[in-house]
Amino acid sequence: MSINLSLLPPTEKNKIELDKQASYAVWQLKQAKAGPELLLTEAEKIRNEDERRFFEQAVQKYKRIMSVA
Repeated sequence: MSINLSLLPPTEKNKIELDKQASYAVWQLKQAKAGPELLLTEAEKIRNEDERRFFEQAVQKYKRIMSVA
């Protein structure tokens, strides 16, 4: 079953993008390409409180998955 992501509503597209950004930020942290301040600065860029909360939850998810403290 394939899903055309371009047909999703804008809010769902944004959640996918935030999830990707969280994954990449945690990966950078794990690879020592960035410090923990990266997570704070990325979260601060997000103005919408619900989106920020979603991003922070995604960061926690990827920290568990990638075994990052």
